[in-house]
Amino acid sequence: MQDPLVLTFDLGTQSMKALLINKKGETVLSSQVQYEYPCIPSEIRGRAEQEPDFYYDRLCEAGELLKKKDTQNFFSHIIAVTVTCIRDTGLILDKDHKPLRNIIVWMDERRAKGDPKPPFLHKLLFASVGMTETIDLLYKSAQCNWIMEEEPELWAKADKFVMISSYMNYKLTGQLKDGDANQVGHIPFDYRRRKWMKKGLSRCVADIPLEKLVDIVDSPGIVGSINKETSLRTGIPEGIPVISTATDKACEALGLSVTTEDKAAISLGTASTIQFCSPHYFEPCPFLPSYPSAMPGYYNGEYQLYRGYWILTWFIRNFCKEEKTLADKKGVCVEALLDDTLKDVPPGSGGLVHTPHLSPGNNNPFAKGVLMGLSDYHTKAHVYRAIIEGIDLELYHAMLRMERRSGQHIKELYIAGGGSVSDEVVQICCDVFGLPVKRVQTHEACGLGSSIAAFMAMGEFSSYEEAVRNMVHDKDVFMPDMENHKVYMELYEDVYRHIEKNNTKLFRKLRKFGKES
Repeated sequence: MQDPLVLTFDLGTQSMKALLINKKGETVLSSQVQYEYPCIPSEIRGRAEQEPDFYYDRLCEAGELLKKKDTQNFFSHIIAVTVTCIRDTGLILDKDHKPLRNIIVWMDERRAKGDPKPPFLHKLLFASVGMTETIDLLYKSAQCNWIMEEEPELWAKADKFVMISSYMNYKLTGQLKDGDANQVGHIPFDYRRRKWMKKGLSRCVADIPLEKLVDIVDSPGIVGSINKETSLRTGIPEGIPVISTATDKACEALGLSVTTEDKAAISLGTASTIQFCSPHYFEPCPFLPSYPSAMPGYYNGEYQLYRGYWILTWFIRNFCKEEKTLADKKGVCVEALLDDTLKDVPPGSGGLVHTPHLSPGNNNPFAKGVLMGLSDYHTKAHVYRAIIEGIDLELYHAMLRMERRSGQHIKELYIAGGGSVSDEVVQICCDVFGLPVKRVQTHEACGLGSSIAAFMAMGEFSSYEEAVRNMVHDKDVFMPDMENHKVYMELYEDVYRHIEKNNTKLFRKLRKFGKES
């Protein structure tokens, strides 16, 4: 008898993927639709929007492509459908659940002009721990606050403010419901209790009325079933349950088997992250929450580097035209050519240090990118390696902080994201952390994690431990070169960890010369 299958759609920043996954963790069939533009081209700098039904239309295209490739009738064995989505990507809906404007994507840099109005005691507390600027940045970054200020007539018409996952559930099923593990954004959500917040810190940042928020179910949970329109456009049988699992990062951690307190998940993607998994709630940074795990009762403490491996894209676009031309002639990606140069540069990049803050983070809104130590012997290859090392050193810095705050001790790392494809890049990460780094059997860890959660919701496994044991398999293990690790630890202790703190006053002064002014 054919094994049951889960059809998972991975709604990403750059593409939509459709993955048919079995209980062994094998992808038996897949398709991908690349977006022509991640966002609608805009003359306004920093804007990142998409058309309201853009992602649903791409999902239907990916489903249709998958159906055309299905020569073995896999579609008849689908027991559930999931959609795992990018975070902090929201839209407003009217009373008929029709969008009132474009989706605002997580990369959007618009800012509200107002200021948060926390209770007096909260205000004193924020000031005492140096978090006043962070709370101000969180408030100004909240999409809902910008809409309230700049488009009040639309906000008055809005019946709901939802994350993209909620709207995708509605388009697939006709039911506007979503799982608690999908509520990650500038919204008034109580991450510890996994429910909407009535009072508290999140209300200082995004004070959305409760009646404008989506109905929540426990994750993973059934939110409805595939409706007629979706069935006609994709070939998915009508009536198949749709499971709300979790956000892309939470699913990625599960798909990497990071389910215990001695493991961490590293994602070397557009935004780079390090995630812990814990049954205990903790704040990775003061007043910044852990997010709901894809497993009930667990949390993912996380540090996000907003511009992670995107920095390499920026570097290649601006400084590597010759390498890009050569790569096109050879029919390879330009990153492969640049990775070949990494072996010619020693650990520490000849005294060149990079701090990867091309966009400020929540715990230091004034941080800037720094390239320190330039000498006349440095080459393009030195800069390329320094960028990679800087990303890893920043994630290592975050790991130490989260270990202190959570009481966890990380013994091994699991890695995913575009940067993890390169053996050279993974080995540098391994050497910086001084820990074993593992890759699992698939690059689609996010889709795999969402499928694991769906199989659990459908009762196909008795526990997450059993599900992970059957569906996630270590493929590659990288061991650290401890001599290289010593170099990196000396660089970290003597230089890297001091750069941001020692230069904050200068970063503040630089703001008036940049676009933030």
